[in-house]
Amino acid sequence: MRLVLLGPPGAGKGTQAKILVDSYSIPQLSTGDMLRAAIADKTPLGLEAKAIVDRGDLVSDDIVSGIISDRMDQADCANGFILDGFPRTIAQAESLTHMLDRKGLHLDAVVEIKADPDTLVSRVINRAKESGGARADDNEEVLRKRLDVYKEQTAPLVTFYTEQGLLKSVDGMAPIDEVTAAIKAAIE
Repeated sequence: MRLVLLGPPGAGKGTQAKILVDSYSIPQLSTGDMLRAAIADKTPLGLEAKAIVDRGDLVSDDIVSGIISDRMDQADCANGFILDGFPRTIAQAESLTHMLDRKGLHLDAVVEIKADPDTLVSRVINRAKESGGARADDNEEVLRKRLDVYKEQTAPLVTFYTEQGLLKSVDGMAPIDEVTAAIKAAIE
């Protein structure tokens, strides 16, 4: 099963991806996690990405697409994967389609986790307080900018994937287990 999880920052994509990984025994391909690892390791890509992420902007399509393509070629992706944080733009979605075509693969579904922006800001601020502010992007100003970027650049993917017959939408404001049940019902 090859899935894409869509939704604004803080909507629970990462949480749901981890649950689905356990349920379907396929890996989560989180560009955020991959980029955070590169930042923590202070690789050249990580240092470049850190400045971009700290501003709330998106890392270039070429960098992200290359990371994803290489990761899909690993053995644990043979039975599928869950993309979390990619694609974020129409250009990335088109790149993903071409990348999958070259590999002889296709997406099974794109799940949109719908969420209220103001509630998301509260969630992220609470996450930052609980974790001691471990993530540089866990502050209201950066989150609001990321929500604006999502609305402008990523939300159009809803139409893109609806037109392909791949989009399934769930209410991300429900409790975690209800969101999980809704996702499983939508993709099975």
